[in-house]
Amino acid sequence: MTGRFGQVLALAALVVFSLFPLYSTLVVASHDNADLAAAIPPLLPGGRLLDHVGEVIERVDLGQAMVNSAVISCTVAVVNALACTVAGFAFARLRFRGREALFAVVIASAMVPTQLGIVPLFLVVDAMGWYDTLAAVIVPGLVSAFGVFWMRQACLEAVSTELVDASRVDGCSLARVYWHVALPALRGPAAVLGMLSFATSWNDFSWPLVALDPNDTPTTQVVLSGLAGGYYTDYPLVLTGVLVSIVPVLLLFVLFARKVVAVLAGGAAQTGR
Repeated sequence: MTGRFGQVLALAALVVFSLFPLYSTLVVASHDNADLAAAIPPLLPGGRLLDHVGEVIERVDLGQAMVNSAVISCTVAVVNALACTVAGFAFARLRFRGREALFAVVIASAMVPTQLGIVPLFLVVDAMGWYDTLAAVIVPGLVSAFGVFWMRQACLEAVSTELVDASRVDGCSLARVYWHVALPALRGPAAVLGMLSFATSWNDFSWPLVALDPNDTPTTQVVLSGLAGGYYTDYPLVLTGVLVSIVPVLLLFVLFARKVVAVLAGGAAQTGR
């Protein structure tokens, strides 16, 4: 009982530590600057949150920005999950010349800093006439090196070589083996990858700032950066925008929380064995 109580206490402390930034954001967003400048700052949420939400909507085009971010993030999440599942299955269970070398190239590409590729990527996007279009942000994120590595490892654990060989002997084409054998076994890891891709794309700031015109095709993070501009920063207003912007990511995590825990626990169990 003492050991179990210690575990529960440690988990409770971790939960409090993890939720504190979100709670402090809510407290600041629901008060005025005068309340925050008091000798004893407020510790409980106030009643100005809805007023600040309305002010944020009036100052910036948050609605259109969230629609653009939703289109970008949903497209990237779905296509990235499917494309990386195909690539992971190929690297894990198909035999072809140069497989290991090609996989090494994929892993090496993940080590290149994102900032290093902004200039050449912008030149390509501009040459294709995609500047200030959602395609400029969507297409570069459709496949990720991390996603390929993630799905390859998942395929190595979930799809056996014997099952693939037996399906081919029974007359299944390669496409049917992927669709009927590999994909059902990889739905959990693919869902987790889609959720991570959605959150990454939703929170991306640097590339949308370069590839899109903030006044014409804004995204959520770019629009929110405008709230902190100027000589004076209204912190309750800025954190109100932050609070509104993270709602879709929180809802997505709530929907997929059980799937995430199951996939990570399964991976930990495989590692333990």
